[in-house]
Amino acid sequence: MSDDASLKVSVWRGAEAGSFETFDVPMQESQTVLDLVAWVQQNADPTLAYRYACRVGMCGSCAMMVNGVPRWTCRTHVSKVAKDGTVEIAPLRNLPVIKDLAVDMDPFFDKWTAAGGAFSPTKSRDDTVEPILPETPERREADAAIECINCAVCYAACDVVSVNPDYLGPAALNRAWSLVNDVKDGALDARLTAVSGAGGCHNCHSQQGCVAHCPNELNPTASIAGLKRATVRAALKGRI
Repeated sequence: MSDDASLKVSVWRGAEAGSFETFDVPMQESQTVLDLVAWVQQNADPTLAYRYACRVGMCGSCAMMVNGVPRWTCRTHVSKVAKDGTVEIAPLRNLPVIKDLAVDMDPFFDKWTAAGGAFSPTKSRDDTVEPILPETPERREADAAIECINCAVCYAACDVVSVNPDYLGPAALNRAWSLVNDVKDGALDARLTAVSGAGGCHNCHSQQGCVAHCPNELNPTASIAGLKRATVRAALKGRI
């Protein structure tokens, strides 16, 4: 790689009605997309707004659209995504843009709450801790869904969210499924009621964009399918 090799990096500027601005960014070995954004902010335009924290693929806060695909930018190497020496970086889809690459996460977390994403305990801190065997079917289902860190990549990848703003989205429903399978939780019927209504699990078209792009390799589509079965059974029994 020559010392003067560079990339054409198009970065979204402004809010919803903004546009792309292109920068010449020097190429480096093992360069990530987040490195590109940081270079622009540190060397070309200090007013560029974006969000990041850990830089090691743990927090998910650096998620952005890279060439039209939602990704964690800290774990996305430029060599994997650059097309003819160009990279396009935009804010996450399906969320309001605050400024440049920073989006408003409130709608995402509001839906997480609306889907019953908060644990509802059945015991107090004074009660004996209940042993939960890891090999039970319920615990296996909960464990398969529990590693979501709310980065909103799946939400940005979801075409149903794009056409139906009321849809709760993959992350919120995946969280609901993990709690449905948590035997310590005491809000089963209330949660099934929440996810079975307008904008709930039955709006999912099983296109699996959430599965394809989840950085933690979770399967929200499977979780949503579980919710569909559980809500139908609960409705037939008159519980919801």
